[in-house]
Amino acid sequence: MAATAVGDTQSPATGAFSAIGTTNAVLATEPTALADALVIARRHLAELDAAVSRFRDDSEVSRLAERARTAEAWCFGSDVFLDHLDAARRAARLSDGLVDFTVGPAVIASGYDLDLDLVRARVTFTPSTRAATVTGWERVVRTGTRRVTVPRGSVLDFGATAKAHAADTLAALLATSLPGGFLVNLGGDVATAGPAPDGGWRVGVEAADGGVRQVVAITDQGVATSSTQLRRWATSAGTAHHIVDPRTGLTAPTVWAMVTCIAADALEANTASTAAIILGEDAPGWLERNGVAARLERADGRVVHTTGWPLPTDIERSNT
Repeated sequence: MAATAVGDTQSPATGAFSAIGTTNAVLATEPTALADALVIARRHLAELDAAVSRFRDDSEVSRLAERARTAEAWCFGSDVFLDHLDAARRAARLSDGLVDFTVGPAVIASGYDLDLDLVRARVTFTPSTRAATVTGWERVVRTGTRRVTVPRGSVLDFGATAKAHAADTLAALLATSLPGGFLVNLGGDVATAGPAPDGGWRVGVEAADGGVRQVVAITDQGVATSSTQLRRWATSAGTAHHIVDPRTGLTAPTVWAMVTCIAADALEANTASTAAIILGEDAPGWLERNGVAARLERADGRVVHTTGWPLPTDIERSNT
């Protein structure tokens, strides 16, 4: 699922590229800044991939997981690794542990053990009949000496936070180093920084079929969508998706096809949308209590809005 930047009659300059297994875009209010912004963005995501990708044997995350296969393990993290660990810890606290970056073993057990294209190309996969152990984010110890210690069997998975936090970080970096304002869209995690276009940044809520359900305008906020419809694959037990409930160690029930949230930044928005998928029917109440503006869509197309979400226009209603 993606929330994509949508232009108007005075659209900012836009550049798109592929990295970290998804399609990304940078929008700039100053067209002359776009080329430099794309160079910075590519470099930033290359550093991210080297630090926290679960699909690279040489990443810091993978090397730590290999050490933890048989015993408690530790490493000295790079700046990028530690930054994303801190962001993931923030998400865990904000969600009361619903967004837990130690779900790696459970995600792998569900079949998401390779890059998604390879997972989908697999002829058959039989998931484990036993729930995988989720060690719990609070058991990951991070000290001021850059040392990170994890329990035996840990596989850190920053899939729920890495793109969103990178979007926030990159948008801020671009706005402080280049002229104008920027929108950064990393696979649907949208962050903004600097001066916005007149009327704000127009962001489309895009469904799995590519249709734009609604367009919302933001200025200095983040938008993110979590979905059970895109990162899916076939198993002998049925279709699985990539969001795991850390309370059970199993794939979260498919109550919502997609949940889109607006928050102070992309990390908070994606944390809320991921937690909502996990919570299922309890999601609207949880989002209301936490003051998160959200749009929740069921598989049959029925939509629920929480307080603060901008209601769709008549034209948008007719297109859904």
